[in-house]
Amino acid sequence: MSTRLPVKVGYLPFDFKRHQWSGHRDWTWKALPIRPDMLPELIPCGSELGVITKQAASETGIPAGLSLISAGADKACEVLGSGCLGPETGSLSYGTTATYNSTNRQYMEAIRHLPPYPAAMPNTFNTEMIVQRGYWMVSWFKREFGLREQQLAAQQGIAPETLFDDLLEQVPPGSMGLVLQPYWNPGIRTPGPEAKGAMIGFGDVHTRAHIYRAIIEGLAYALREGKELSEKRTNVKIQTLKVSGGGSQSNHAMQITADIFGITAERPHTFETSGLGAAINAAVGAGLYSNYQEAVTRMTHAGDKFEPIAENQRIYDQLYKEVYQKMYSNLNPLYKSIQKITGYPK
Repeated sequence: MSTRLPVKVGYLPFDFKRHQWSGHRDWTWKALPIRPDMLPELIPCGSELGVITKQAASETGIPAGLSLISAGADKACEVLGSGCLGPETGSLSYGTTATYNSTNRQYMEAIRHLPPYPAAMPNTFNTEMIVQRGYWMVSWFKREFGLREQQLAAQQGIAPETLFDDLLEQVPPGSMGLVLQPYWNPGIRTPGPEAKGAMIGFGDVHTRAHIYRAIIEGLAYALREGKELSEKRTNVKIQTLKVSGGGSQSNHAMQITADIFGITAERPHTFETSGLGAAINAAVGAGLYSNYQEAVTRMTHAGDKFEPIAENQRIYDQLYKEVYQKMYSNLNPLYKSIQKITGYPK
């Protein structure tokens, strides 16, 4: 007997095109130690899973009899909570894992053999481009180079990250030619498993402030690359860019994003868009709104907007096209040699 539970798709025999478990002849059943009777019944987002029992109510304080509504995965909810209902709106997330997403009605692989994930709306797909070590790199910088900010933050009772904007302000756009490729954790296909992080262009003018700005710029370059690949596959140019996640709280990071993407970067009214997306699933499932368009219109609101600065955009566009996009192909043979000699990464 199946149990009606929400499922986040992982390494399971899942049919990404039809949003159901794979057919019994699919090879993945033989490749994985999983049987059909081990898996729950799949239901669409916004559907009722059941109701809160008396026992659950006594243990949680949630009212008994309240409907329990299914929601999407964390990133899918983030895209929905940002108000991205179609391919003309891009959803950029500056979280531990940085991502660029668009929502599509049709199945479309931006990178061959890497399927889109189920969106937080029935019968839709999120084409997701990932930078595995996204704003984790801010934590890395804090650990390795941010002792001063950590000490000042402790004295002032604030988070160290709030002081990093001062570093961004000290450095001009383009970081005086210091360009970073954020492959601290290689990908499956883009980049390949042999990839390593890189910073090029060092000179005697560069300081840790330049390194920090190069990190933020490098993440934006990588996500722009993902955006352009997604646009090429969908044949739809984005008109609006929504930016959420903890990193979106930095005004300087938002301005860098607008300048590198060459489009207005808009911050939703809350950076906790994943929670908002789940609430939208619940609102539609509970019948508070008749459809997702109405729910998004009523429950999401525009926050601050950051317009590209023409001169900054010109600098970034040249660095992106003439330097960043050529880094991986030029460095790839060296990455392979490093892996062969040292065995890292495995």
